[in-house]
Amino acid sequence: MIEELYINKLLNYLEEDAYPEDITSRFLEGIRARGIVKSKDEGIIAGLRFITPFLKYLGFEVITHKHDGEALRKGDIIMEIIGDAGRLLTVERLTLNFLSRLSGIATATSTMVRLARSVNPTVRVAGTRKTTPGFRAFEKYAIEVGGGDPHRFNLADAVLIKDNHVLIYGDLEKLIRLIKEGTSFTKKVEVEVSTYEDAIKAYRAGADAVLLDNMRPSDITPIVNELKGKVILEASGGITPDNVIEYARTGVDVISSGYITHSARSLDLTMDAERV
Repeated sequence: MIEELYINKLLNYLEEDAYPEDITSRFLEGIRARGIVKSKDEGIIAGLRFITPFLKYLGFEVITHKHDGEALRKGDIIMEIIGDAGRLLTVERLTLNFLSRLSGIATATSTMVRLARSVNPTVRVAGTRKTTPGFRAFEKYAIEVGGGDPHRFNLADAVLIKDNHVLIYGDLEKLIRLIKEGTSFTKKVEVEVSTYEDAIKAYRAGADAVLLDNMRPSDITPIVNELKGKVILEASGGITPDNVIEYARTGVDVISSGYITHSARSLDLTMDAERV
């Protein structure tokens, strides 16, 4: 059932490119061909879990040479796709775009995890909801392939009281208590703060996690010294490979970064086709 849902999503993506028809590749229908997907880049491959069954669903024979999470070097063969030439060339761009995008996210995540854990071995690097509309399930998967934590998948996963919630309600502590009383015990309550004082307030009001938003590492360290082990501490806001080590050194439990989805560079992949 779940596999069918992913296939349907990919069919919708294909429709965007191929509806009502591929007016070029239709002239090659009936010719048997092989597409060899290769890497022109270095990184971590992701997305084969979804694209392989999708291509098989379309009637192609698929031979995979890599598995999600494996390292890619320039020239590596990732997969072979064998079938009707017209249909192969029609699905070429979707296949490459999909794998390139997810592999870029997995690679960026892996880099962030490696850097952060070089100074804080237990820290988690997490994604955010700064994802591509309609593509979140795949992007969150790529984060996991890269060794990261997907964070909330949607607004129902956990409570996250942000600055605008507090500005509208007017009282941080009362809002925390109100939400905790009206929410299932199965849901964690996290509070976004930007000062030491609000972090302490959030903890005392019963927050399960405190998100230290857009704060400098030097401002985060005193909060970690006070609350480490008492509540989950998450740093977020403008964290990239260039500064992740500084944030990891503070001792926070989680570093969340929109960079790994909205700014990750897609890997450069290509497909060479041949008649068989």
